[in-house]
Amino acid sequence: MLGQDRLRNIAERVLGYAKADQTEVLVFSGQTDLTRFAMNTIHQNVTETNVSVRVRSILGKKTGVASGNDITDDGLARTVARAESAAAFQQDNPDFSSLPGPQEAKPVDAYVQATADCTPELRADGVGRILEQARASNLEAAGAFSTEESEVYVANSLGVRAYHQGTVANVRTVVMGETGSGACGQTSIDVGTLDPASVGAVAVDKALRSANPVDIEPGEYTVILEEEAVGDMITMLAFMGFGALAYQEKRSFMSGKLGEKITGENITIRDDGSNTSSLPMPIDFEGVPKQKLTLIENGVAKHVVYDSFAAGREEGAVSTGHALPSPNTMGPIPVNLFMETGNATKDEMLAATERGIWVTRFHYTNPLHPVKTAFTGMTRDGTFLIENGKITKPVKNLRFTESILGALGKADMIGSAADAVKSMYGSFATVTPAIRVRGFRFTGTTDF
Repeated sequence: MLGQDRLRNIAERVLGYAKADQTEVLVFSGQTDLTRFAMNTIHQNVTETNVSVRVRSILGKKTGVASGNDITDDGLARTVARAESAAAFQQDNPDFSSLPGPQEAKPVDAYVQATADCTPELRADGVGRILEQARASNLEAAGAFSTEESEVYVANSLGVRAYHQGTVANVRTVVMGETGSGACGQTSIDVGTLDPASVGAVAVDKALRSANPVDIEPGEYTVILEEEAVGDMITMLAFMGFGALAYQEKRSFMSGKLGEKITGENITIRDDGSNTSSLPMPIDFEGVPKQKLTLIENGVAKHVVYDSFAAGREEGAVSTGHALPSPNTMGPIPVNLFMETGNATKDEMLAATERGIWVTRFHYTNPLHPVKTAFTGMTRDGTFLIENGKITKPVKNLRFTESILGALGKADMIGSAADAVKSMYGSFATVTPAIRVRGFRFTGTTDF
């Protein structure tokens, strides 16, 4: 990484070249190291180091964006010129008011030196603990162990100057047998808290237990959803309608519902960019400090998140610090979500279930209707039949079509512990417990 001083220098040079009415610059720097494995063999170890600069130019109510990774004087000047040229050819956006002004953000210590210093040998040793268990059980493991250090500097012509650095470590595997599979993963800012041997043990155990699955009819079942499946649902809610732009355009499940009950009373979801049990980032990509917000409290819709553009469209609104990098058609999105835990263990959920289905994770989930929060997908890597409070046999994977809020409204048991589930959309994580849901709707079957 380049460090705060060098990133500041790049940003100031960009602003020095700018001629637009307002200018914003985002400077990203970082390194990602990845050890990938398949068929019980490490087959790739790669390192990617990059610096990128993104410039947003404002001419009146016109906006243009350009980016590049040439940080020479000529390269930065060209990036600024491209952004200003793009802005000149745009139509006015009557809803645009201004870039944000400076606000003081409280820094968060999200950088762990051990993660930044993690060597290929250390990652290979962790992967080896997974592969050893897979080979011993005549199974095949695939996956990756990655470590990352990154930093971002945000500056604009109105005086914003903000910086954040952080680290991410992630290990994940899918273990395959002839007729069954299992998966497990862990993520943290601190590589030292990951336990690859435990990840391998869970995945191998599920692959062995899911062998020779039986058919089961689709329909409504009580389900126990592990943390990864719940994290998938909560992350999708963020994109469906926790943002103010979706709320304003009435394409959000929150539209017209603030202050009303939308889930069961045992559901509370908040966004907290400063909590280090996730992958924190205390500023957004406009340099605005992130507010800690409760989005759903005891089942009641409470807040949506804002960036400067959405706040400018609504009288009395202010940015809550949830801007994504421009250009962005989705509007503000919360990316540090937490679902409050309950008081049940997964063993207690299992013992309380007369008949149901245990779901390890979802696969290929897709939104269907954001206002109804309808989504679809499949179960994967460990789907089991529950009978009389015990897991009795593996079942072939099922396709589901369900409302996320509807499922949360039918959740009658919430796990007492939560795991960080890394998002597929970037270096963010959602922290969620397992839940038990009554009447979860499965609409189709598979052959595996």
